[in-house]
Amino acid sequence: MNTLQWSGLLLLAVIAGAVVPFQSAINANLSRGLGHPLWATLASLLVSLLVLLPIILALRLPLPSLAFISKAPLWMWAGGVFGVCFVALAVMLLPKLGASGFVVLALTGQVMASMVLDHFGLFGLVERQLTLPRLVGALLVVAGVVLIQLSAVPGKVLVAGG
Repeated sequence: MNTLQWSGLLLLAVIAGAVVPFQSAINANLSRGLGHPLWATLASLLVSLLVLLPIILALRLPLPSLAFISKAPLWMWAGGVFGVCFVALAVMLLPKLGASGFVVLALTGQVMASMVLDHFGLFGLVERQLTLPRLVGALLVVAGVVLIQLSAVPGKVLVAGG
């Protein structure tokens, strides 16, 4: 993979992360209007389906293999469960924690879980051992998360040396 392709992937990953607070803030407002976070979660997922189906049809993607669907292990279907979990928790927590508070705490969970997934090569991922530099990098990210969250607490001021 050349540098331009790698840069494009990095940019797409940043965009994927950047849409999270927008999605969560919009869904939190939808939740207030619909009367419950789970209604907003359902609405969000239905809109996702309505957006995705025409794209699949426009690209003329072949139907998935029924043989695969019938034989796939149950864990392969858990992505949908995790998606509902993330969207519903974002809708409920973002108004209480703020956008930056929710995102930095969610990022902490993502970093920790990602290190475990990589270290053990779970779910078919390439194994990436937990080395000291990777651990220090993860801890620095988490430390940044803590600083961002603590500085957002009303009435709490972080002062060097005291």
